[in-house]
Amino acid sequence: MFKLTTKALVCAASLTLSGLALAADPIVIKFSHVVAEHTPKGQGALLFKKLAEERLPGKVEVEVYSNSSLFGDGKEMEALLLGDVQLIAPSLAKFEHYSKPIQIFDLPFLFDDINAVDRFQKGPVGQELLKSMESKGITGLGYWHNGLKQLSANKELRKPRDARGLKFRVQASAVLDEQFKALRANPRKMSFSEVYQGLQTGVVNGAENPYSNIYSQKMHEVQSHITESNHGLLDYMVITNTEFWNGLPSDVRAELEVIMEEVTLEVNKHAQSINERDKKAILASGKTEILYLTKEEREKWRQAMKPVWKKFEAQIGADRIKAAEAANQQ
Repeated sequence: MFKLTTKALVCAASLTLSGLALAADPIVIKFSHVVAEHTPKGQGALLFKKLAEERLPGKVEVEVYSNSSLFGDGKEMEALLLGDVQLIAPSLAKFEHYSKPIQIFDLPFLFDDINAVDRFQKGPVGQELLKSMESKGITGLGYWHNGLKQLSANKELRKPRDARGLKFRVQASAVLDEQFKALRANPRKMSFSEVYQGLQTGVVNGAENPYSNIYSQKMHEVQSHITESNHGLLDYMVITNTEFWNGLPSDVRAELEVIMEEVTLEVNKHAQSINERDKKAILASGKTEILYLTKEEREKWRQAMKPVWKKFEAQIGADRIKAAEAANQQ
């Protein structure tokens, strides 16, 4: 009887210690993204890790996987929904299958500048879009700027007709497809990690990216010209698995939400300076020429692409487009 009792006590003690060990294990948050660490998104992911581990010591551990080292463009959303990763920050173009209204961010020449983008994203429509995918298991936590996009190609793009017949790399976005079709160019879907090789080998002739992406991926080395068009937005939505997020201890979730707000402010504050820095580095390399459009030239591009707005108005919502236009005037 004594032996059995002792054995039972040992087992009970072992189970208790095991339970305590499990309780003490930190919550591991895998943050996967597809760009380089020194880009705005890359820096944001590292800052999130730093603050989360400082403020929630022993409770949270953040593992950051950059440059498609864990999941690439085509797999990260599936991985999030399966619970294989807890945080990703896809570009806004990636959400059309989950929420059609988010396509608003791909409309060409919708926003005059990044300040208008800020006003719209912080407003009621922008905040509504963050929560628009929760029925599909996706919770938006914030918008991170990468910046306004520039056109690049192996020829001068000064007028809309200069783009005719060229093959442009695009993300998997119906709006971006139509944007280039409006120019009588040929959109080609391609993962971000494949763009440099695609440009180098001529599978595509051109692309659209903020300066930070062009520089970090060395696209300027395989493109003879960049046109500073500022025609579209390349921002990210930081998202998480809704079930995972709602299942976090309330104190941990509340602190992570505060941290995400702080990181978002920092990312968005520094995104423009990073783009300016990388633009200077591109110019200093001497490997490509940057073309600057006059006001009249830019307006011709805008008019050439604006029919895309009407094409997607029913999916996005006319009121949402009006709200975005109003953000330009504030």
